[in-house]
Amino acid sequence: MRKKLVFLAGAALAAAFLGGCQKRDPSPGDIAGYDAGEQYLSIWVHSIEDTEEGQAYRESVETFNEAYNGRYFADIEFVPRNDSGGGYSDKINASVMAGGLPDVLTVDGPNVAAYAANNIIQPLAELTEEERGEYLPSIIEQGTYDGKLYALGVMESSVGLYYNKDILEEAGITVPDADHPWTWTEFLDILEGLKPLMEEKDGYPLDMTFPVGESSIYYYAPFVWSGGGELVSGDGLSVDGYFNADATAKAMEFFRTVVEREYMSEAPIDKLFESGRAAFKFDGAWEVNTIYTSYPDIRLGVAPYVVSDSWEGGTYTPTGSWAFAASADTENIEGATELVKWMSGTESGIRIWELAKSFPSTYEAFANIEVFQSDENYSALYGQLERYGHPRPKTPVYPQVSTSFQEVLESAALGGKDVQAELDKAVERIDSKLERYVRE
Repeated sequence: MRKKLVFLAGAALAAAFLGGCQKRDPSPGDIAGYDAGEQYLSIWVHSIEDTEEGQAYRESVETFNEAYNGRYFADIEFVPRNDSGGGYSDKINASVMAGGLPDVLTVDGPNVAAYAANNIIQPLAELTEEERGEYLPSIIEQGTYDGKLYALGVMESSVGLYYNKDILEEAGITVPDADHPWTWTEFLDILEGLKPLMEEKDGYPLDMTFPVGESSIYYYAPFVWSGGGELVSGDGLSVDGYFNADATAKAMEFFRTVVEREYMSEAPIDKLFESGRAAFKFDGAWEVNTIYTSYPDIRLGVAPYVVSDSWEGGTYTPTGSWAFAASADTENIEGATELVKWMSGTESGIRIWELAKSFPSTYEAFANIEVFQSDENYSALYGQLERYGHPRPKTPVYPQVSTSFQEVLESAALGGKDVQAELDKAVERIDSKLERYVRE
């Protein structure tokens, strides 16, 4: 496979960073705590140090250095993203050209395949089956590309189908259990029945938007997966026959139906669900804490994610977040792998929850966080991840797939354009990016 750096916006941008991207090579004693006989490991993270997430990373590095005192010393550098997502990725791009990558770096889960295909990260040292088994299956799948494990996530994420208990009780609607979710047909019937009641409340049955950016594919690709579809081939190198397949078309038609029947507002309405004017809402796991802290009068529930009428029980619910990987430049893959395991392990996962309220990635972390045992809503979101979590597409051109998915939603579901034609045009655009990766 031909390796091409696809992230750079231009040579001028890279050149601007090259002068400051040489890899650090300190000697023992140059950094407090780095002693003779220890192997130096550099690590970059994508956050600001004085945030809760940054503090969690700092503390995890400090405990690693305590645990591996005399063997390894990890030196963390914070390279925050800017508002457009750059900054961190810009430095990585420039460092690829300059040969200045750290030993370990953070990678957003959906981009693992792109980083691996472009030789930015390398496979981790071999993990035992017991070590692999500590993580949720979605974490291992997210971090695997071309049959090799490249990354381990410290955090997981989920999207909930939230509902207002008072409204559903008023309408006489019973929520199914996690293993028997509503099908599209059943859910459409429920939304239809809710219309008169929600019109009385000056609202809609469903608080739903098709947001620009990553959220669209994150929230709504599950509608493709539950119908047995995938957006890309297993090797990540083809989208024709996948992105434009019948399962994807049916999912887009479902969303168009929701729009056309006015079960949702075409124009976003701020705090529609939170104000009691919507019965359901799709949103990230953070919505639970938002309701608890800012809208305590809303009696919140989490319903199973809706499935296609043809669902056969496979994985389909949203997953994915930041992970740790060993760079292609590290000459100490064993040490880098130890650091990756530590930064993503149970202790770090508990810390990332306590400080930043991000879901952990290991079974043991979930078992040791009381709220996931006692709170029905957090427990339901964890159950989705454990039983039905499905990573986003793994492909070197993931950004193009994500953008195309959102654009088709916009044009077909909201704009009323022909679904199949829009999907086929998207395939042409994605294929133009995939050409450089086609095996020779």
